[in-house]
Parts: sequence; C-alpha cells; structure tokens
Amino acid sequence: MSRELALRVAAALVLIPIALLDVWAGSVWFELGIAMIAAIMAAEWCRMVHRGSQFQFALHALAAIGAVLVVSRAGTGTALQVIAACWAMSLIAEVLRTRSGSRWAWWGIPYIALPGLALILIRQSPEYGLFAVLWLFAVVWSADTLAYVFGRLIGGPKLAPSISPNKTWAGLAGAVTGGIVASAAMGWYTALPKIWPLLLIGGILAVLEQLGDLFESAAKRRFGFKDSGRIIPGHGGVLDRVDGLIFAAVAAAAFGYARGGHEAVASGLVVW
Repeated sequence: MSRELALRVAAALVLIPIALLDVWAGSVWFELGIAMIAAIMAAEWCRMVHRGSQFQFALHALAAIGAVLVVSRAGTGTALQVIAACWAMSLIAEVLRTRSGSRWAWWGIPYIALPGLALILIRQSPEYGLFAVLWLFAVVWSADTLAYVFGRLIGGPKLAPSISPNKTWAGLAGAVTGGIVASAAMGWYTALPKIWPLLLIGGILAVLEQLGDLFESAAKRRFGFKDSGRIIPGHGGVLDRVDGLIFAAVAAAAFGYARGGHEAVASGLVVW
C-alpha cells in the first residue's frame, strides 16, 4: 500500500465514524457540524475563485452558516432569503471588482450554502430524517467507491477528458450501480413499503454525485489548483471530499420537499 493510499484509508477510518455520530446526534450538534464544514468549504472556494478575498469569504460563510442555523427556527423561506441576500452582495462586489464578473463567481454562494441547508432539511424531518441522511451518505459513498473500482478495472472511453482525465464511462456505470445497490440494501434493511422508487432515485443521485465531482474538478483546473485544500491528509480539502455530495444533497432535498413539504422532506424522499 502506497503512503498516499494509506493516508486516505486512515483519514476515512477516522472521519466516517465522526460523520455518522454527528448525523445520529442530530439537532444542534448536526447543525454545528454542518456549519463548521460549510465555513471550511467557503474558505477553500474563496481561496480558489476569489483569490482569498476576506470580504467574499465573509459573505459565503454567512450565507452557508446563516441558512443552516436559521432554517429550523424560521423556515426554508427565510433561509433562502439569507442566501439570496449574500449572493446578491457577492455578485455586486465581483462585478465592481472586475467590471464583468467571473462565471465561476456567479455560483459560489449557492454551491457552498445550499447543500448544508439541504442536509438540515432532510435530517430535521420528524420521520425518517436519520435514515434519509444515512441513505444519502451510503449512495454517495458507494457511488464514489464503485466509480473508482469500475474505472480502474474496466477503463475504456473517457467521460470528460478535458476536465478529469481519469473518469470513464465505465466509472459512471459503476457509480450508478453503487447508488442502486446502496439503496437496495438500505431499503431492505429498513423494510420500506416500496423499494424500487428508491433504487431509481439512488441511480439518479449517483449520476449527480459524479457531476458534482466534475464540477469541482473543472473549478480546480480553471484556477490552477490540484486540491482545494490540505486539511485532510491524503484527501486534500473538504471540497475534494464532499464535491459529489453537494449536488446529490441539493437534489435529494428538493425532491423530498416537493413531495413532503418543509416538515416531511425525508419521508417525501424515501417513502412511497
């Protein structure tokens, strides 16, 4: 085992139990955990895209942390208003600085703030909140793992060589397989009334997990970064580890909200 791989495995063995414990604890502990991660994500994004601007970091962190802490107390609408206000100020500041604004700067605040809000909405649901977050994590982790395995074992045509030369169509198939298998296992263990819709959603979220990975890879390539940070030994930055979760979490929460409303996002997502 190479030193880098050993570091990655060791870091995962430490971080995964901490993440699961935080999800299990829920309530304010989950909010604080998500807020801390969001602040680090904001710092890494602003370091890449905004050249370390402290003003942009303050806006990105305020949007992400504010939405996480507000949503369970004042509702989704207020949380989205916090994000929108910070987003508007960020765009105005960027346009004033460059006279046009970078296209990457347009999406920084929703990219950083919405996934945390999404996870809180899912976890705070009185029914199935814990299960839905654990299922989402299982889908993302399984998709990421099997994408790597299929890509290494099968190889073949590249998925997006100009963005991420190592990603293949076989890897994407592996990701979808991982999402479906994880959904089947979790649905069977919990004895959900209908599992097949969860399999379909798991496959869709696995595709979004890969798109999230590609999005962050494109940002790093555009701004000349190998990793978003160095906080996690062998893994790079927090964005490097949660890039796939970002798109998947937002999509999962949006779908659950559409079916169940603010108070039943989790059951709207997983119960059919």
